[in-house]
Amino acid sequence: MRTVTAVAHRGDPYRFRENTLPSLRSALERGADAVEIDVRLSSDGVPVLLHDPTLKRLWGYDRPLGVLSSAELDGLTEGGVPALEAAIAATEGHRLMLDLPDASYEAVRTVVGVIAAGGAAERTYYCAGPRTMLAVREADPAAEIALTWTTLAPPRRVLLDAVKPRWLNYRFPLVDRDLVSQVHRQGFLVSAWTPDTRRSMRRLIDAGVDAITTNRIDVLTALRGS
Repeated sequence: MRTVTAVAHRGDPYRFRENTLPSLRSALERGADAVEIDVRLSSDGVPVLLHDPTLKRLWGYDRPLGVLSSAELDGLTEGGVPALEAAIAATEGHRLMLDLPDASYEAVRTVVGVIAAGGAAERTYYCAGPRTMLAVREADPAAEIALTWTTLAPPRRVLLDAVKPRWLNYRFPLVDRDLVSQVHRQGFLVSAWTPDTRRSMRRLIDAGVDAITTNRIDVLTALRGS
C-alpha cells in the first residue's frame, strides 16, 4: 500500500485528552509522522494548546481563554493545557501541524515567533483558512502552509499566488480521485481531515491523498503497514 503521511489530530484523543502532552507523546509512540495541534493565546499573550475558545468542553469551566492569564489557566487545569513551547519540546524530531483557530494578525505573529525561537520552523507547518494563512505568509515568507479548503469550488489563483501553500487541506468527504488528480496537476499536495474509520482511510489512500489527519492514529498506522 502506498505510504501517506499520518497526522495525529490533536494527539491521541481516544487515549488521552486532546492537545495535552500525554496525548502528543502517545500519538508519536503509535507511529504518527506529525501531530496536529490547535494554538490560541492566553490573555497575557502566551500561545497554548486549546481548540475551543473556552474551557467548558474539556475542562468543565465556562471561562473564555481570552480572559485567563497563563498562570490562571495552569491553576484551573492543573497544568493540563500546555504552552506551545512545551509542545515543541515534547515533539522534538517530529513534525508539527499548527491550526490557528480564530487567530488575529497579532496572534499569528506571536505564534510564528515562538516557533522560530524554539528552533522548530523547519519541522512546522500551518493550517487554517485563507485570512489566517495570509497572515502566516506575511509573518514568515518561508513557512510551509496547508490551506484549509471546505468546498469543491477551487481556490482562486490570486489567493494561491498570495498564500503559496504546499498543501490543500480538505474535509475528507470532499476528496475523491478526480479532486486529488486536479490538485496534483496544479502542483499541490493533498491532505484530508478527519476520517476515523478504516474504510474511509482506505478510500482516501486509494484516491491518492498525500496525508491523512485522524483522531485514530493507531488505525491509520496499522492500515498503512498492512
